[in-house]
Amino acid sequence: MKSVLKVSDMRTSEDINRIRHCISSNEGIIAFEINREKSEVYVVYDNYFVTEDKIIQCLEDMGYMVL
Repeated sequence: MKSVLKVSDMRTSEDINRIRHCISSNEGIIAFEINREKSEVYVVYDNYFVTEDKIIQCLEDMGYMVL
């Protein structure tokens, strides 16, 4: 599966590192790319192991708002 998540408040390199760690800690993530200029995260994942909702919940638990 592929998803594009719009993440608000993603401004600093620390935000990028926190988001990178959050996403990569989920089993089933195949690849992802973070675009700070567009505030978007492109994720490719195996929906057998992880769902889009779980990825969004992980980001929201860290204090980011996913639109």
